[in-house]
Amino acid sequence: MTTLPYASGSAHDDGGRHHGEYKVPGGKLVVADFDVVDGVLTNVSLSGDFFLEPDEALPEINRALTGLALDTGAADIAAAVTAALPKDAVLFGFSADAVAVTVRRALAKATGWADHHWNIIAPSVLPTHVNVALDEVLTEEVGAGRRNPTLRFWDWEEPSVVIGSFQSVRNELHPAGVARHGISVVRRISGGGAMFMEAGNCITYSLYLPQTLVDGISFADSYSFLDAWVMAALEKVGISAFYVPLNDIATEHGKIGGAAQKRLANGGMLHHVTMSYDIDADKMVEVLRIGQEKLSDKGTRSAKKRVDPLRRQTGMARAEIVAAMMDVFAERYGATPSELTDAELEAAGRRVETKFGTAEWLHRVP
Repeated sequence: MTTLPYASGSAHDDGGRHHGEYKVPGGKLVVADFDVVDGVLTNVSLSGDFFLEPDEALPEINRALTGLALDTGAADIAAAVTAALPKDAVLFGFSADAVAVTVRRALAKATGWADHHWNIIAPSVLPTHVNVALDEVLTEEVGAGRRNPTLRFWDWEEPSVVIGSFQSVRNELHPAGVARHGISVVRRISGGGAMFMEAGNCITYSLYLPQTLVDGISFADSYSFLDAWVMAALEKVGISAFYVPLNDIATEHGKIGGAAQKRLANGGMLHHVTMSYDIDADKMVEVLRIGQEKLSDKGTRSAKKRVDPLRRQTGMARAEIVAAMMDVFAERYGATPSELTDAELEAAGRRVETKFGTAEWLHRVP
């Protein structure tokens, strides 16, 4: 198995030495060691392969962390570090937020990829309504600790549009195009834009994870953090991809996909991605209303030119690309195969009946 790109944190019993590590995505390793006495951090020592000027800034950071309570949140830890830094301090390869993540990992308040046993669910054909309902059910299961953190690939047969939680049905769709092409329209629980999905024309997956994995990581940075393995998988099939903030995945030829997220009150989190494999752009613009305002910050005047399918860029079968993604995820995080349980499928079916298949949910934003 390959070396994990993100080191995990570990914690010892209260009064023992605590140790946490965090590899900043695209940056350097940050390490925190400290004791805990009477509920506060003591004997703090920050280290790593980062760069920091002036030298005197490091003991200032250690002093800022000393005395912080165990339950101090990531934002407050970062604020304490920032306040303690000299005005001319330069942090290269890390940040005050990275220090906060490291400390939280040492306290077992935040986790790394290696702290979890990951599962992978291979694609199986399900109605789009069920796929969307499963996103809610499995996120709840992971948050409740009844399922391991899981990567699930979708498959479906009916042509569909999955709209974001806050999108307007009226503003996003051409009713005539929807009717003409027999499109099934479904609203998901995550935000973001509409997904035009015909059988075999997209690669769609969902990550169900505990929010501790992104503790201290900004909302914006969590997207690229959770998809670092995808970039490696795309590189493996010959595609150099990158994130376009906030949630677009692109190459030099154009957009190939987009991500969306939802965080639940029970600590579970959904990270959902759809990438274009062989999209019918003509049909897409007959179904979706993609206005000039949305295109205005994309550097193009044509909706068709916004999406550059993976099939054209790789020449590979969709199943081959999915297999490469599953292999990379398994190698990086030690993930093992899993299947949907009967109980999970039954729960998703009930959600379709009571929520995702109802007009009330679909048109909650008219």
